[in-house]
Amino acid sequence: MAEKLDFTIETKKDLIDAVREFGILPFFRNALPGFSVEEHAAPSAWFSDEPGVWEWKGPVIQEAGCAYGKFFEKKAAFISAAWFPDFANYRRDGYDFDARFDDGLASRKDRQLFDLVDARAPVLSKTLKREGNYRKGGTTGFDTSMNRLQAQGYVVISNFVYMKDRYGNEYGWGVAEYSTPEKFFGTAFTDAVYQRQPEESFCRLLEHLHEILPDVPDQSLRSFLR
Repeated sequence: MAEKLDFTIETKKDLIDAVREFGILPFFRNALPGFSVEEHAAPSAWFSDEPGVWEWKGPVIQEAGCAYGKFFEKKAAFISAAWFPDFANYRRDGYDFDARFDDGLASRKDRQLFDLVDARAPVLSKTLKREGNYRKGGTTGFDTSMNRLQAQGYVVISNFVYMKDRYGNEYGWGVAEYSTPEKFFGTAFTDAVYQRQPEESFCRLLEHLHEILPDVPDQSLRSFLR
């Protein structure tokens, strides 16, 4: 693997620096060997008595000002504010969500969930499930729609929030907080997202990955982005 990816994540700062340096950084192992947080995290940064990469996800999103979500291969990744407009433009194929729905390219279930996120952002997943009646005997397809909205660049995870007991101690797994990139990034995103043709955004993303991973075949990078 390219020397540029010879790094180790031991601290939260290391992870923030990596997200800022690479712009795109998957969390888990994927089709591009060596290109993930999982493969570069020190053993001490995984499951231990001290906070590690799992607990740092929310703070990294907030402090690095980056997007996080299931963007590639249905797996989570960080994407910096600088690169997310091109990612969203390409994956949206130039459509805002209203136009996508009006052209029959989005389902009513996706519309319902997107509208809930857009109206309440930032909003916890548990709140979305309650207000959207996502329960046994109620609305179905929460995970399917949410994963698709993330992959298409319409929804991002803006934080992970930990529940607290009556003594103020955090417990359990962090609960995902969702937003739209328009509301999370603001004008830095809205002014940039549709400035190029979607294929131009794809070419920019592809060139960027070639710079990060010069030893990886072009077709592998194209498959990853698509």
